[in-house]
Amino acid sequence: MSKLLNKFSGLIGYEGRKLKKLSFWKETFWAYVYLLPTLAVLGTFSLWPIIRSFKISLYDWNVLRNTGTFIGFRNYAELLSDPEFGAALWHTVYYALVSTPLTMIIALFIAILLNQKLRMRGWFRTAFFLPWITPMVAGASVFVWLFNADYGLINHLLGFVGLGNLRWLNSPALAIPLLIIFGVWKFLGFQVVLFLAGLQNIPEHYYEAAKVDGANRLQLFRHVTLPLLTPTTFFVLIISMIGAFKVFTQVYVLWAGTAGPLDSAQTIVMFFFQKGFNNFEFGYASAAAYILFLIVFVLTAINMRLSRKWVHYQ
Repeated sequence: MSKLLNKFSGLIGYEGRKLKKLSFWKETFWAYVYLLPTLAVLGTFSLWPIIRSFKISLYDWNVLRNTGTFIGFRNYAELLSDPEFGAALWHTVYYALVSTPLTMIIALFIAILLNQKLRMRGWFRTAFFLPWITPMVAGASVFVWLFNADYGLINHLLGFVGLGNLRWLNSPALAIPLLIIFGVWKFLGFQVVLFLAGLQNIPEHYYEAAKVDGANRLQLFRHVTLPLLTPTTFFVLIISMIGAFKVFTQVYVLWAGTAGPLDSAQTIVMFFFQKGFNNFEFGYASAAAYILFLIVFVLTAINMRLSRKWVHYQ
């Protein structure tokens, strides 16, 4: 009798596993059916252009004939020895290294202030977020007027301290600093919102326990706020770094389609835009785009690896 029951229970278990497996594949099939329109759009407008541009980077491409001569990795080799590309890379790195931490520090400070019980707190939050929702072209166009050397508001204000003669848009030395100022203004509000969300996600009992142990405000910030805010800080760092390496629109608008005086604001994206759409060197431009992708990928991978040591999750 026991053998018969065991055999019967085994049969039921087998049938149950079979039905569960069948149900899994059925759900998977319908999931992909529902995702098919999205996958088709992504494949057409994202995946296929990526594959196509890599192919073009291996050719001396003639855009008019939509064909080219296969040259392998010659475009990549020439880029690594091209002083113009080296200068564009340096300008981009300079912008990223300064604007990213500067914006994050200011954003964190403002987020901490806005996390307090202040009068008109909602109005201040809106005011800081407005630059983020302002179109990039509109914001850069306003900056052209603000930083005009002759009748701009910024030079007028600086004139009160004897610095009203700065040629912001005409000086090679001020090109990247102007981009950094614009970057801080543009992206500050977005980072403030992220940091503010991170601060409000920290449980209050951590602060209460630290206060019981006698911690002051500086110690609370150092030993409670900063460690528990590291996931948000890591996220902001990654997206800010990627955005900094893709800087283009503000350069194009501030200097009317050029790379600034003496190409002093030439960034990587501006470099391959000019090579592709001004000089029609699409193979060379595609190779530069993939070098940018490789740089961003490596930096992101390094940050992901290092995050295991300093990012603390609750």
